[in-house]
Amino acid sequence: MSGTSADGIDAALLELEGWPALGSGLPFPALSPGTPRGRVVAHTFTPFAPGLREKVLRAMRAGADTADLTQLHWQLGEALADAAAPLAGDADLIASHGQTVQHHPRPDPARGWARPATLQLGEAALIAERTGRPVVADFRPADLAAGGVGAPLVPFADWALYAEAGRHRVLLNVGGIANLTSLPGLDAQAVVAFDTGPGNCLMDEVAARVGQSCDEDGRLAAAGTPDAATLARWLAHPELRAAPPRATGREVWSLVQLGDGGLSVPDLAATATRFTAQTVAAALRFVPGTPGELVVAGGGARNPALMRELALALSPLPLRTFVDLGWAARGFTDATREAAAFAFLGYAHAQGWANTLPQTTGARRAVSAGKLIPAPLPTPQIPGAQP
Repeated sequence: MSGTSADGIDAALLELEGWPALGSGLPFPALSPGTPRGRVVAHTFTPFAPGLREKVLRAMRAGADTADLTQLHWQLGEALADAAAPLAGDADLIASHGQTVQHHPRPDPARGWARPATLQLGEAALIAERTGRPVVADFRPADLAAGGVGAPLVPFADWALYAEAGRHRVLLNVGGIANLTSLPGLDAQAVVAFDTGPGNCLMDEVAARVGQSCDEDGRLAAAGTPDAATLARWLAHPELRAAPPRATGREVWSLVQLGDGGLSVPDLAATATRFTAQTVAAALRFVPGTPGELVVAGGGARNPALMRELALALSPLPLRTFVDLGWAARGFTDATREAAAFAFLGYAHAQGWANTLPQTTGARRAVSAGKLIPAPLPTPQIPGAQP
């Protein structure tokens, strides 16, 4: 999994004890009462080399050269294969989300775009060739084809792995973009999920102005003061008023689009941090019922300044982490959550099960998202050839 922060690749080895074996032909089982329903037995993080990260960020901006995108697609395939290799020996299947570089979930007549489109880079055939394992990749197009916005997809795995009878919790992932999943119990049809707006992307963009990839430990934000006028202008963005299903990306949430108000770096960092927290809090109005807790995952969970702003914006809703809930004992942490989720989505696709929740994406129906690349044949033969 490489997310919209574009900082590197998380690889998680997910063990699904109690679930049907691959190829068993069994239907999706009833969920057991306990959570989580699985175990992350290994996790690695492979940072992108600075040159590769810059290529990825450039591909996210308008006007990317098609030849460069082609080269990047294969270069990312190699990077994903290298990241998967240390864990692949114990794996039955590899799932690769790849790297989203463009996501346009709705037609845009003003730009001459008659249909939605999405693009995740990272050639899956390279992963299969180098690891010798089957690979499920390219998860988002099936949902777009069925009328959805192609995101969020993680909620299906959130429900399957973490939903608990009699407990209403909201899972918040703060990657480059922030998204939430509301789990009001074991009913999959009651799950609500959507992108709330910016996650780390604006804070990372501010940090880049002083040569940093992120606001480490929230130090830049802690040294500044949020600017009320800039905050009010950003909070008036029309996308924040859109009801779910909704998906967004860096194409919308950038300082180029929003304007920085001429603020100093610390004040801009503090403003971006508060803005991110307030967009999350505002998004909760689209969640039915009253959640009992909000559980934070993703890189944002490791930013003390953001966690303080979230606690302030969400009060009195209790703020939790995977560690607080004891899930880390089974390897589920803010760092492993999304990679483990796509591992589960790949497993579900290989089983022939639906692995999306149409009410969260706006699709006409649930789909089995992903495309399966078979494992390389050990001794490939041309049919009809003489031995």
